[in-house]
Amino acid sequence: MGKSQNIRVGLIGAGPRGTSVLERLLANWAATENQSRSLHIDVVDPYPAGPGHVWQPGQSRLYLMNTQSFYPTLIPEDERLAPPLAGGSFEQWRAEQRSGGAPGLSPEERAELAALASHDFPSRALYGRYLRSTLEELLDRVPAGVEIAFHRANAVAAHPLPAGPGGEAHGGFDVELDDGGRLTVDSLVLALGHLESRLNPEQRSFSEVAADLGLLYVPPAAPADVDWSLVPDGETVLVRGMGLNFFDVMGQLTEGRGGQFVPAGDRLQGKLRYLPSGREPKIIAASRRGTPYRAKAGLDGYYPKSVRLRYLTEDAVERFAVAGIQPGFDHDLWPLLYRDALWAYYSTLVVAEPVAVSDATEFLAALDDLLQPHAHATSRWENQVGELVSNHVAASRRLDLLGLAAPLAGRSFASRKELDAAVVDYLDDDARRSALGETDPVKMAIGALHAGRAILKSAVADGGITDESWVGELRGWFESFVEGLASGPPALRAEQLAALARAGVVSFVGPDPRFSADRSKRVFRAVSPWVHGDAAEARTLIEAMSPANRVGMSVSPLLLQLLLDGLARPKVMMTAEGMPVQTSGLDVQPHPYRLVGANGSVTPGMYALGLQLSSTQWGTAIAAEARPAEGTIYRSGQRTLRDADEIARDMLGLPLQE
Repeated sequence: MGKSQNIRVGLIGAGPRGTSVLERLLANWAATENQSRSLHIDVVDPYPAGPGHVWQPGQSRLYLMNTQSFYPTLIPEDERLAPPLAGGSFEQWRAEQRSGGAPGLSPEERAELAALASHDFPSRALYGRYLRSTLEELLDRVPAGVEIAFHRANAVAAHPLPAGPGGEAHGGFDVELDDGGRLTVDSLVLALGHLESRLNPEQRSFSEVAADLGLLYVPPAAPADVDWSLVPDGETVLVRGMGLNFFDVMGQLTEGRGGQFVPAGDRLQGKLRYLPSGREPKIIAASRRGTPYRAKAGLDGYYPKSVRLRYLTEDAVERFAVAGIQPGFDHDLWPLLYRDALWAYYSTLVVAEPVAVSDATEFLAALDDLLQPHAHATSRWENQVGELVSNHVAASRRLDLLGLAAPLAGRSFASRKELDAAVVDYLDDDARRSALGETDPVKMAIGALHAGRAILKSAVADGGITDESWVGELRGWFESFVEGLASGPPALRAEQLAALARAGVVSFVGPDPRFSADRSKRVFRAVSPWVHGDAAEARTLIEAMSPANRVGMSVSPLLLQLLLDGLARPKVMMTAEGMPVQTSGLDVQPHPYRLVGANGSVTPGMYALGLQLSSTQWGTAIAAEARPAEGTIYRSGQRTLRDADEIARDMLGLPLQE
């Protein structure tokens, strides 16, 4: 079997990733003859196991997941893997709780479940309750020979066990806990999740200014960790960042203070109207684009059913591998995905707005031919498509794909009031398109990009892309571009933000904002070069973002010790100019993902799973995808669960699945 009779393993981190490894350990152990062996599992996390830090069931129910109920799962659905002992997807749990009366759940949880449909976005608190319930089911079915110990503490160090008297390596680790405890394990999994990190120089300066002048500076943090009562009622606050964390901040400072959203009586004034409580601060929001992420389309599934990738497919990626080619993103992968987005847009447009396209049948046939990546010169196909579109499509309905992510580009504004009106128009239009779902051409182009991410995740993790492409292309421009389009909030959030702007509770800074602190006036300032008039000023500055997911900036004592002792190292890649760049994640060797030490050798028995794989995998933060009832099943959907299975089998001395 490759392991001793008595196996001891340690899981550092008991959120969804660590719980996945625990689930796979139990499943694989139960599927194997183990009469003469025993397994001891130490699970280390200061937060309750299952939900971990991020998904605590007691947090505000205003914090929503960014995926619908039908999407996430902790339990794999793969017949090649050892069968699960208990549990199912979140959607299965939701249905079971609703039909069974939700015994053991709180009144708040039962109330949310009663109103929660499959296509709705659950609260993070309710997802945390699912994680806890699933873990409880697993613990009720622990197979014979297995013992599990939970330690509500932080691991602060992990040292390899010393060699024996004859110099032979014992293997395993001595793990130190911050409560004084020590654990001896044969192997160790780092499922660390979101970690606190050092502030960058600008953030440190703002923190110091706030301490000197009596201002309030809220650094990057998980929203549920912030004491929002510290933000004064009625005062102006600056909020930097309009990604997903922004909507968490927005909710806490409005609905969280007693405000209400009600249906608008006048449809020309948007779908919602905001009734203030009087306790709201005046929020002035800023981001590089000047607008929040685009809202998700209203769909029955995670991907649009009408969108079928024709060019960036798993077969196309496989052809690179068969040919021995390590693709570049800009040269090899993006042209295929761009074709898919163009086809999704124009094939939807001819149905949704037939008057916008002349000779639609002829147009689509010609477009289909031009998009085929065959004999056409790679440098000319885009120009040829542009000529075809200009001959057939009304100017106002032509797709500017890159421009979708920068709706205010090229515009200047005489005042913030004028800017606010433009942002509200954008929000109204975006929410309207989301409501149209699969009949909106823009949302279907974005849907193609979203589906393409599933292919790209496999392409990156399985065969990799060139270092220079990862640094300068995938992470250099595409990641922020596609996140702004395809990783947005539920459409409800766009409708709520528009209502808040109409009510005067929220205003905006404008694109490309510059932040500073004015010591003489004792305020933070924000100004956009595209908006004339006075700068926005406030005594409070909130960073609406999570701590940086960079192992080199982490303040985790365990991670710092592993790096200092040379048991781990950040992954370094080479840019197109031949310069080495330290990337965000750990250097690992697959499969399974084992840490690479400072000298380039693998650290035996130490594995990584989750966010710290961000330099080997792309899109590590999102949950595993439950198998859809219909539509395409992408290999990347349950990758994190297969990774957990590989780690579990390797720790148990079992061969990896093909």
